[in-house]
Formats: sequence, structure tokens, C-alpha cells
Amino acid sequence: MDKNKELARIFEKMADILEFLGDNAYRINTYRRVANILSELSTDIEELVSTGKIRSIPGIGESSLEKILEYLQTGKVSKYEELRKKVPEDLLELMDVPGIGPKTLKLAYDRLRIRTKEDFIRAVRSGMLATIPGIGEKKVSNIMRGLELWEKSKERMNLIEAYHIAMDLLKHFEKVKELYEKLEPAGSLRRYKETVGDIDLLICARRENWTELHKHFVAYEGVQEVLLHGETKSSVVLKNGKQVDLRTIEPHQWGSALQYFTGSKEHNVRIRDIAKAKGLKLSEYGVFKADTEEWLGGRTEEEVYSLLGMQVPPPELRENAGEVELALEGRLPRLVELSDIKGDFHMHSNWSDGMASLEEMARACFELGYRYMVMGDHSQSSRVANGLDPDRYREQFKLIEKLNQYYNPLGFYILKGCEVDILPDGSLDLPDELLEEFDFVVASIHSRFNQDNTYRILKAMESPYVNLIGHPTGKAYGTREGYPIDFEKVLKQAKETGTALELNTHRADLSPEKVKRCMEEGVMIAIVTDAHSVRHLSYIKLGVGLARRGWAVPELVLNTRDLEGVKAFVEAKRKKMLSYITS
Repeated sequence: MDKNKELARIFEKMADILEFLGDNAYRINTYRRVANILSELSTDIEELVSTGKIRSIPGIGESSLEKILEYLQTGKVSKYEELRKKVPEDLLELMDVPGIGPKTLKLAYDRLRIRTKEDFIRAVRSGMLATIPGIGEKKVSNIMRGLELWEKSKERMNLIEAYHIAMDLLKHFEKVKELYEKLEPAGSLRRYKETVGDIDLLICARRENWTELHKHFVAYEGVQEVLLHGETKSSVVLKNGKQVDLRTIEPHQWGSALQYFTGSKEHNVRIRDIAKAKGLKLSEYGVFKADTEEWLGGRTEEEVYSLLGMQVPPPELRENAGEVELALEGRLPRLVELSDIKGDFHMHSNWSDGMASLEEMARACFELGYRYMVMGDHSQSSRVANGLDPDRYREQFKLIEKLNQYYNPLGFYILKGCEVDILPDGSLDLPDELLEEFDFVVASIHSRFNQDNTYRILKAMESPYVNLIGHPTGKAYGTREGYPIDFEKVLKQAKETGTALELNTHRADLSPEKVKRCMEEGVMIAIVTDAHSVRHLSYIKLGVGLARRGWAVPELVLNTRDLEGVKAFVEAKRKKMLSYITS
């Protein structure tokens, strides 16, 4: 699948260069769309070309197909090579920085003769950039914050990126599955932290297989550099610059090693103190009597924590934030689990800015075992996302009704939904008479991220038809800090109006601390993927992990309700808020 990724990168870079040069917007958007399609393909591009299936993929026209074929035949795309000569690629990296667009870069390129990333950063910090007409100090201040965020994001990868890397490596090890018993990611990825540094993999196998397993690991096609190649530990740097460590463990040490390498450091220090107080010693090799070094256990995590007189704290909670005390008392709550999830409330199809058809999204949700899904394409104000006006929504309703004729007898339901824009004054982008026709409504802010948006959200929640506030903080890990809001006011209004708050997996915008506040106040959350392709639907697993970090319990996660429970939630709000309006 490396060629899929490289082709996606080439098309994305061509779009960046053309945008910098002020080229035709249609061509730029076409290249970006092709890049998205290629990055989301679940089949190798060479196989799609050889079978001819590439021609049936919507969005890949003849011109783009020619470039794909050229790359597969020669390893290059001549159009890309030609464009690369017109602008320093080093400078284009800065287009990933929040607040820096192609126009700003072009002005710096033309007016200040800036040719490198370092030159641009110096111009920002020295105040030179602010001297260009049309930029000004406020714009430069935003760029400075964006640069800080960008630099920080390069130190750690977001959860979704780390998850994909780990899944690719697990697939790589399937080729030698006869050599090992267990294989799991550990560290911050197993704890589902919003960002991950290095990826830690633990593999349990008989010692005679260790050499062969490490040899297989360093031979992974994504490896750029081998930092360490041993029998118990190997470390590599991947082509994307991320480090992965592999540690081999003997079967009887699996539980203690998994506990140790999962962390966090603070949690591990705390439980080692508990072990010491009990006359025990705890390490990655097992639980021992402190005085005699007698090995007592370590085969499973349950065995490790049981010897310490504790429940097993879920990995997501292991931050020494109260979980140890509750585990000692046997009072840990049952957190929401993936198996509890019965549907997804926020996704997009190619009716707006999604990659897949409504039919494809429905089939994928059904195959995931869901009972229901909400099709939530963008409303009309989101022009860049091809938002739907009332007539197009009603046209979509007809397709949903047709699909439901097939799926309803199978126990699966497609709910008519939308992601309606919350406008600058807090009003909604669609009229009430249309909103009333939807089964479920998500309301989101997509503009004016620099202002305090508390009022807009509070006003939107007053609508009887708004059931969920989409990405309520506006944060997107690594790309946007989020807009200013008074979250406590939002929390209070959500509870009073019966509106749920969204934990958007793709953005990781509702932090564990905010999820925990929802749980404490009895405010319902919904875990969503905000899927724009079939592949994105699998991110629900990560969303559940993020929710668990916030101590989310099933009772306050809307996705755990069956269809009748969701309908009751929607109806309860409508009845309550309409009674206020008519009284």
C-alpha cells in the first residue's frame, strides 16, 4: 500500500503548488480529491489498475488516471516534477501551519524574497512579515500561535495516525503468526491518549523464536532506519519519521510486561509503592516477594493487580488520577465498551463532502453490526463542503426511504439527519419546518473560530430540533487549538435543554477532562466518527477509547441506546423545548 500513500502525497503536493501559484481552483480541488481517494483506498493501486477497477472509482478522471499509470510505470509523475521546479517545496511545508495559507506564503515569496521555511519563521519573529500590506500584526500573532502548535504536533502524532501505523505493523506480523502467542501495542497508544510519541509493541513468544521475530520486524517495508536490532528489543524509524520499538516477552511474563510498558509513569510509581508496602516487588518480569525474590505471578494483568489486592484499572484510566484508590476499594465503574455501541450519529456521504455514496456508507454501517446510523450531510452555508439546500435534503430523504425498505426488515435503520451550520448570530442554517422533518440533527460551528462562540452554541441548543452539538470546542489536534467558549455554561445549557455533546473522534475535540465533567453533571455525550469515507467508520474504536479516558459510563453515552431509546431522547427534547415556546 506504499504506492497508494506516495501517489496520494504527490497529488496533494501538486495541489499545494498550484494553490501557491494561484492556479485554477477546480484543478486544485480535483487533485486534492484524488489525493483523498488514494489515501482511503483499501486495495493496492496496482491491483486496481491491473483489474481495470480503477476506472469505476468516482472522482478519478482520465487526466488523473494518466498520472497514476505514469507513476506505476516510471516511478515518477512528470507534471509533479515540472511543478516542483516552480516553487521551493521546503516553503510549502508551511501550508500545514494553522493561519498560513498560500496567499500569505506568496506575498512573503514576492515581497520579502523568502525561499525557505527558516527564512519565513525568522520574518515572522522579527516583525518583517507584519510590514507587508494586508497582513498586519493580528495576522502575524495568529501565525505565531499556529507555528507553536505545528512544532508541537511534529513531536507527537495524533491518535489516528498512531493507530494506523500500529495496525499496519500488526498486519505485517500476521505473516509469521505461528512464531508468537500474543502481540499488542502498549504505551500511550494502549491508553488511547490524544497524541502518541513513539509506538511500543509487545510480543509474547517462546525464546527460540525471538531472533526470527526481530528479523521480521526490521524487514518491514515501512522502515527507513534500524536504530537497534537485538533479541529482546529492536527499534526502527519509519519512512514517515516515527519511531517504533518492539520488545519480546516470555509467556509467563506477559501480564507484568504489558502492565509495565502500558504506563503511565505516574500510575506505575503509585502501584509500585503499594507493592512495596505489601512486602512485594513489581517489575516488568513479574511480582516477587521482596525478601526472597520468589516469583509469585505475572502471566496476566489480572494476576498482577490481584496480587496487589486491586481490581484491574482499564488502561485508559492509568494516569494516577483516582483510579488506583477506587481499584483498591473495588469500586471502579464499568466504562463504555465498543460492544455497547449501537450506531453512529455523524457521518457524510458524497452528497456533500464525503468520499463514499450514501449506499456504501449504509452497507458499511450494517456490516459493522450497527442497529442504526445518522446520515448527516452538511447544510447549505458550507459551500466548500457542497452543503445541501432544503430541496436536496428532501431528495436525499427519498433515497433513505428506499434504502430503509431493504434494511429495516434486517433490523437496521438509516435515520434522516444533517449537520446544520450554527450561523454567526446563533441561528441555524435551515428553517424549522425542514429541521422538524429530520430524525436527528447535529448543529456545528464552521466559521469565526477566533471569537468566543459560547453564545452561538447556547442559542443553538434552544432549538427543539437540535439533538447534538458537533465538535463543541472547535479543537482539532495538531491543527487547531479551538475557539474560546465557556464550557461550564455550555454544560449547564446541555443539561437543561436535553442536548448531547459530541466527542468527535477525528478531531479529539472533547478532552478527557471535559468528558469527565459531562459524566459528573449527567450530560449525555455521543461518540462519533465524523466519517467522510467507509474507512473512517472504524475510528469509532478510538472514540470509545477517548471516552473511556474521560470515565464515560454507558448510561451517559447516547450510542449505547437502542433505536427506541434514541427516538425517546429526540422526542423528550422536542416536547420539553416546544412547551417552553408555546407557554
